[in-house]
Amino acid sequence: MINMLHNLKYTILTLFRSKMLIFWTFAFPIILGTFFNMAFSNIESSEKLDIIDIAIVENENFKNNNAFKETFKVLSDEQNEDRLFNTQYVTEEKAQELLKNEQITGYIILEDEPKVIVRTSGVDETILKYVTEEIVQTESIMKNVIESKVSQGIENPQAFYSNLYSEISKIMEQNSANIENISNKNLSYTMIEFYTLIAMTCLYGGILGVTAINNNLANMSSKGKRVSMTPTSKGKVVISTVIGSYFVQLIGLALLFVFTVFVLKIDYGDNLLLIILLSLAGSFAGLTMGVAIGTLLKTNENMKTGIIISVTMLGCFLSGMMGITMKYMVDKNVPIVNKLNPAAMITDGFYSLYYYDTFNRYFFNVASLLIFSLIMIAISFISLRRQKYDSI
Repeated sequence: MINMLHNLKYTILTLFRSKMLIFWTFAFPIILGTFFNMAFSNIESSEKLDIIDIAIVENENFKNNNAFKETFKVLSDEQNEDRLFNTQYVTEEKAQELLKNEQITGYIILEDEPKVIVRTSGVDETILKYVTEEIVQTESIMKNVIESKVSQGIENPQAFYSNLYSEISKIMEQNSANIENISNKNLSYTMIEFYTLIAMTCLYGGILGVTAINNNLANMSSKGKRVSMTPTSKGKVVISTVIGSYFVQLIGLALLFVFTVFVLKIDYGDNLLLIILLSLAGSFAGLTMGVAIGTLLKTNENMKTGIIISVTMLGCFLSGMMGITMKYMVDKNVPIVNKLNPAAMITDGFYSLYYYDTFNRYFFNVASLLIFSLIMIAISFISLRRQKYDSI
């Protein structure tokens, strides 16, 4: 136990004394994160969904249709910063003039059936058409419910109206055109890049693992020669090395989070604790990968470090750091690659928090990273136990 604690202490002190390690694990992610923020913040604001200018012909049919009036009143409320429409209530002639002068995306006129009049096809036009269809569909369902209830007869008026109100309320909750402008949250290039940045930082822990394990190998350092001659268990050497390296890596990861949250003002959403948990699992995977490479490869430390950096950057590339479409292409054409890629496991876990309502996919990625780590540790144990030297 004493030898294990001594090795743990020595590992931490050695790693902090290496300027190269401090740069790659502490400084480089922060520098890269600053460049990401500068490069992608303007793109994000330009991709935000703008308020759509529309017009509604204020004829008798519209005035008598509460479903349309109330829906567009809510979706055009100026008090709501995420409102979807900027709506004008005009005559048909005025609506045609506004559309001709390209002052509106389109207009709605209620006749026998609601009509959406537009000049071209595009995202805004599609949204307007979708909202209109949703209102029509909801209105039709409510009419059918009312007709069905009335056809059954009204024996108890109070119970009838109570049940009818309950039915219609459920329909409104399930089928109302509840669209809101959340594009500033979902179309976030910055967030995608920062997820891959965190994945890269986690995997760069492998550099710490390589350096730390080299200090315990007889063919790599004088300290390793002394370790190999002591009766200390190789398993204890690996465990203390991993713990010490992990401690140093978590400091670097914590600095990255503090810098991005408080300096760059990156909003990681409501699942910050789950993001941190996934980062912890990802860091452990990166670290153990470095330890495994350090024990398996019979080459110098610089070569091992270069391999770690290359593997990390390749994994981040395949997971979408240089373009989100790359991850999609790999998942579609060679899915097994990202199934084994720890960088893809980390970014996929982040995406699942960002886009899905359930945590099944998130916890699957956390479990995958832990299994990956255990495999790397097992490889390290086996490799160390088989290492023998003719002379030291």
